[in-house]
Amino acid sequence: MALVTGGAMGLGKADCERLAAEGAKVIVTDREAELAHKVADSIGGDAMALDVTSEQQWIDVMQAVKERHGGLDILVNNAGNVIFENIEDCSLDHFKLHLDIHVNGTFLGCKYALPLMKHRHKKNGGGGSSIINMASTAALMGYPMIPAYTAAKGAISSMTRSIAMHCQDEGYGIRCNALAPGGIETPMVMEVSGRAGEAPMEIPSGPLPADALGHPNDIAGCVLFLASDDARFLNGLTIPVDNGLDARPHH
Repeated sequence: MALVTGGAMGLGKADCERLAAEGAKVIVTDREAELAHKVADSIGGDAMALDVTSEQQWIDVMQAVKERHGGLDILVNNAGNVIFENIEDCSLDHFKLHLDIHVNGTFLGCKYALPLMKHRHKKNGGGGSSIINMASTAALMGYPMIPAYTAAKGAISSMTRSIAMHCQDEGYGIRCNALAPGGIETPMVMEVSGRAGEAPMEIPSGPLPADALGHPNDIAGCVLFLASDDARFLNGLTIPVDNGLDARPHH
């Protein structure tokens, strides 16, 4: 049983589709409830409205998950936003908005999912449960136009390590890792690049040049791996998924 936040479009939608294709029962959550239900219907999953900044909505969603499905094995904290403003132009309200969606949303998701995920590996007789948080290469590099976004994603990476060690020390059987995507062709990226409403750029198969955008499936494949028992020895990591961007020397 998997739950994905921001699952109605972009990376979240690709995560839902890939997990479902591999046999997972997926709960698609999003503020856009109608779109979430469309994705859920297309993959044979469940859908729930969720504003990740609302503690009460997290409590209600997790109660519904418990009642409908009995527990949770995979949590993907994917919901996010980005506003392009440098530190001088960024308002405190916009800074707080980034922290609310990314940091508070991830915190609340992990906090209220743990009771449903603890010891699931013992009950099911298989591998452990998995939390996958969405960080960003923006947290690892100096992008001048997104200070609020980089701060929020850096906090997710740090929090991921803390949660991973807590779950390990308590013997919960839950791994917690983060992915740090580079540029991916999603509706959010299209909007900030002035291409909102256009058809998505076609991302070719095979190796990509250094400046290429990735496809949402490039992230979804990594989510699938981290969710699987094959990743049982990976814990507390932030893994760049960026076609080598972070490894390349910068001039």
